[in-house]
Amino acid sequence: MILLVDDRPENILPLKKILELHRFVVDTAESGEAALRKVLNSAYSVIILDVQMPDMDGFEVANAIAGFSKARDTSIIFLSAVNTEKKFVTKGYTSGGVDYLTKPVDPDILVLKVKTLHRLYEQQQELRATQHSLRQEVEIRKQAQDALASQVEQLQTLLATLPQIAFTTTPSGQLEYVNEHWYHYATTSTSFPETHPTDTLYEAWKQALSTNTEFTGEARLKELATGEYRYHLLRILPLRQQDVVTRWIGTFTDIHSQKQATEVLEQQVEQRTRELLLKNEELERTNHELQQFAWVVSHDLKEPLRKIQLLNDTVKEKYLNDNPEAISYLDRSIRSSARMSALIKDLLTYSQLSVPEPFEATDLNALLKGLLLDYDESLLQKGAVVQIGDLPIIDAIATRIRQVFQNLLSNALKFARENVPPIISIEAERIDTKAIDAHPSPNGTFCRIVVQDNGIGFDEKFLDRIFVIFQRLHNRSSYEGTGIGLAIAKKNIDKHYGLISAQSRPGKGARFILVLPIKQVDPLSAI
Repeated sequence: MILLVDDRPENILPLKKILELHRFVVDTAESGEAALRKVLNSAYSVIILDVQMPDMDGFEVANAIAGFSKARDTSIIFLSAVNTEKKFVTKGYTSGGVDYLTKPVDPDILVLKVKTLHRLYEQQQELRATQHSLRQEVEIRKQAQDALASQVEQLQTLLATLPQIAFTTTPSGQLEYVNEHWYHYATTSTSFPETHPTDTLYEAWKQALSTNTEFTGEARLKELATGEYRYHLLRILPLRQQDVVTRWIGTFTDIHSQKQATEVLEQQVEQRTRELLLKNEELERTNHELQQFAWVVSHDLKEPLRKIQLLNDTVKEKYLNDNPEAISYLDRSIRSSARMSALIKDLLTYSQLSVPEPFEATDLNALLKGLLLDYDESLLQKGAVVQIGDLPIIDAIATRIRQVFQNLLSNALKFARENVPPIISIEAERIDTKAIDAHPSPNGTFCRIVVQDNGIGFDEKFLDRIFVIFQRLHNRSSYEGTGIGLAIAKKNIDKHYGLISAQSRPGKGARFILVLPIKQVDPLSAI
């Protein structure tokens, strides 16, 4: 549903009719207060908001809407016939708007923007629904695992209450205590029952004893009264205090009469295991479908954009040569389409970062030399100088690390000071720990790479924002971009189990600091 907010009904009516002709459900409000009440009670995909209104202007309304959780996915388009200066446009974007249009507005352009934003809103809702479904699947799996753990605990309690051969030993395995059932199979309290000559139960337990781990095994014990070998289940648990083994407690359970019950229990465990495997496969399939969804959405969004750009170029060349004002509006539409195409491309790149890829030994010097070849023209045009120190060979995903340096190099060129040739330096040193301010160490297991420029810089109070997706510190009219580049860089560094940060002051350039492992270690090996 679309919400039109304007204090003049004569402005609302034509826009409402145009949108309804394109099958949009349209709601209206004639004041900022009325708009806020409607937003509290209804969900809107797009809000078209007049800037100049009594009591609350459009900027105040947008700031208030930003605090409503229900409107977190709602896009705001500002309309103004009076406040057309750059400072008002800037204020519109900082107030939460995604676009700022001046009246009279081209209805076709407005409808195209509303269609695009409405489609994005619907896709966001579908994505949230998919995420909710995934969380439910994870919860179901957790409940199944908890139920299995409860069954195991109940089984352990049941076995502990059976009339069994019980004993305790010292941490080194010497017998401390045996109960009366012990003497049915052993002559003394200092020697273990005799097992069948082919059984190796005690040898296996000695290995568990050396690693302080729980042990379970089957053996045939010789009953003294009859000389018969009977199958018993040996289970030995370490008792700990402050993570130190103080003694072992063990039981021999006669499993002849328990065989049938054990088989039933094993069938139940096997059945539960199959259910968990099915749930796990379903969760993995859902994750794959989510990745496919992100790719398909991005791909499907590109196609209509290409048509929009082609049609705009055709209209401009064939029909608007003698209409400068229309050309101006159309150029703005073409630029907006190009920005959205770049945004979709970056979103697709960002969504694909979760796909697993192998680490390989990567020469960063060779990687940067290849990257600079792609920037020859830009460097020459700006008169830029790039100084590269001696960079190490590290375990990395080359394409991902290349994206990181590509985004940092692009930013250094984009945010250069006016009439000042960019100077970019890239240096590296080994450090002893994974920390931004770690001490240098010639044999350190991490490397710290610093990419420094002499550009416009930024205020460090915004440091937490620059690596967040869609966060921008400069308006789009001054500096192009999608606000995703540094978010992609951070996600790539996270994928390498590294760190990224920055240091800067306005007008003094910026230093981006990367900390990366020299050798990648399998995270599971540390478990």
